Amino acid sequence: MKLRRTLQGGSAWFLVGAFFFGCELIAAQNDGAPLVYPTAKTIDQVDDYHGVKVADPYRWLEDTDSADTKAWVEAENKLTFGYLEKIPYRSAIRDRMTKLWNYERFTTPVQEGGRYFYQHNNGLQNQNVLLVADSLSAEPRVLLDPNTLSADGTVALSGTAITDDGKLLAYGTAASGSDWQEWHVRDVDAGKDLPDVIKWVKFSGASWSKDGKGFFYSRFDEPKKDAATLRDVNYFQKLYYHSVGTPQSEDKLIYDRPDNKELEFGGSVTDDGQYLVIRVSQGTSPKNRLYYEDLTQPDSPVVKLLDDFDAKYNFIDNDGPVFWLATDLDAPRGKVIAIDTRHPERANWKTIVPQSVDKLDAANVVDNVFLLSYLKDAKTEVRVFDLNGKLLRGVDLPGIGTAAGFGGKRTDKETFYAFTSFISPTTIYRYDPEAGKSSVFRAPKVDFDASLYETKQVFYNSKDGTRVPMFLTYKKGIKLDGQNPTLLYAYGGFDISLTPAFSIPTIVWLEMGGVYAQPNLRGGGEYGEEWHLAGTKSHKQNVFDDFIAAAGWLIANKYTCPAKLAIRGGSNGGLLVGAVETQRPDLFGATLPLVGVMDMLRFQKFTIGWAWTSDYGSSDNADDFKWLYAYSPLQNLKPGTKYPPTLIATADHDDRVVPGHSFKFTATMQADQAGPAPVLIRIETKAGHGGGKPISKIIDETADEWAFVAYNLGMNVKLE
Repeated sequence: MKLRRTLQGGSAWFLVGAFFFGCELIAAQNDGAPLVYPTAKTIDQVDDYHGVKVADPYRWLEDTDSADTKAWVEAENKLTFGYLEKIPYRSAIRDRMTKLWNYERFTTPVQEGGRYFYQHNNGLQNQNVLLVADSLSAEPRVLLDPNTLSADGTVALSGTAITDDGKLLAYGTAASGSDWQEWHVRDVDAGKDLPDVIKWVKFSGASWSKDGKGFFYSRFDEPKKDAATLRDVNYFQKLYYHSVGTPQSEDKLIYDRPDNKELEFGGSVTDDGQYLVIRVSQGTSPKNRLYYEDLTQPDSPVVKLLDDFDAKYNFIDNDGPVFWLATDLDAPRGKVIAIDTRHPERANWKTIVPQSVDKLDAANVVDNVFLLSYLKDAKTEVRVFDLNGKLLRGVDLPGIGTAAGFGGKRTDKETFYAFTSFISPTTIYRYDPEAGKSSVFRAPKVDFDASLYETKQVFYNSKDGTRVPMFLTYKKGIKLDGQNPTLLYAYGGFDISLTPAFSIPTIVWLEMGGVYAQPNLRGGGEYGEEWHLAGTKSHKQNVFDDFIAAAGWLIANKYTCPAKLAIRGGSNGGLLVGAVETQRPDLFGATLPLVGVMDMLRFQKFTIGWAWTSDYGSSDNADDFKWLYAYSPLQNLKPGTKYPPTLIATADHDDRVVPGHSFKFTATMQADQAGPAPVLIRIETKAGHGGGKPISKIIDETADEWAFVAYNLGMNVKLE
């Protein structure tokens, strides 16, 4: 017998029935034949969580390498792709997406040793190509083409670090979407790799010593079993220094903490080469510790500058022994402070730039000024301050959107940033801090008429009255008749901010006649740490309420209706979609839960899942278990429920949110589905959580998602 929690009401605050008028739910389109789901065996697995018995009949699907799981995956993919192949405009959506994606694009340049390094894609290359040029006007040459590292484009460039003289490049690669990285060293002049190979790196970059003789990086111990590298938990990260030309076995251990398995370390050398700054994090909490080592003194000890784990401390730069930091200590929206490491007592700290009404999102020092990026209702504003904290000017941005970059050294006379919005493709700008002027470095040309569309920001009230912002993008002249197909996308977690960004899939959705809605839910970082904490642990239901309220606002204001409303989210956003779908299955016409955290009782048992307990809590704790059990998507599926059309997606190499989450959620929902709507899962091969995914796979996946949604919302798709 299945032991399943019964989901209790709790939805009276939003009465959806009144909004169904004139918007009938679209019947599942299966040519009249009900879907026959693959047989998924059940096992007698029952766990005791603090006295509560919870069944887990599909536990066997967590073993992605077993013969039974592989057979189930094959059968599910056969069913899913058979369904998708019958959608008449699926190929037209893919063709349009492919055509639009075929445009030249660039990343922001990094200048080292007088050379400029940036990435380029000529359109449909699976991976960006790293270029180097001797000046901004010089013809660049290819330094590293990841597309040559695999036949199918599934090996991605995962990180780069360049020596001060611009002569050596350390670069990381990741295969098939895995979080595991392998690092190499390339001679920039020769364009060839040195013998150095660094393995078992995860969640780490690299930072060169000032002399260019080696770099700092963090790694885990080599897993004991190769077969389990994509599932086993990751603990005891260690910080090392690698000397160029030596084997990894001789790398020097700089810092580790055998007394605390959860600590992770990020080492960064200051621009003057004097200090190694060590950011010490624990899980995904934005709070961190900050240590440092004086590199001018041989074998100097690691100094614990900030060890209370009481706030976020981001190192910006230093003026000799004085460190400039961005922190949210007693300033949840962020401020800039100075700490003299010779007199580090808190009484001696100085506030350089106090907290603003807006959230401080990023901070840099270039050309002896602070370049501070703020979020004003999830839109970027950039302000320039002198080193004493006096406001000099704002940076004139091209419009309302997102600006990112502004990196460089204190001595640099220029910096670069990227600007984007929902209907403006990412353009790269050069900025002169002294003159306060921006100039276009690279501007893309996309086969898309942005003048036909518009974006506006609205605000709505959530269940508890909290005011939440939401961006809406749609074709000008929209009729507010409640009949517009609408895609609602959000995230809501881990202090991550969703800001305006150009996306080819979004553009195709707009061309299909859809409305794109993106609310900024609690749990994110749009308004600082208070906003983040309001969507964590025992407050996580606020995130789901914010999302449901966004749907309610769209319906009440006649943008759409339940039968025309689709929801989409990935990772923590996949959890979001799974949770609201189980809480309000009547509210949506189609759902896309992607690579989601669906089993909130067991997520901490795999790879880096333990790190998410800072946001979620853990079922190992009796109090945490209560709220996790109350919303966990897997445990809140209920037999006999009519669920909306659902296309779940995951990948066989996802070693962040292991595919067992989506596998078990699919098998359970298919067994529980009482209505005619399809419940399908699309399982990508040689892919992971999303990072480094080849363009070809992204196009195939999103085209399938759009086809599924359009088909189940009853859209009449006409594309060029």
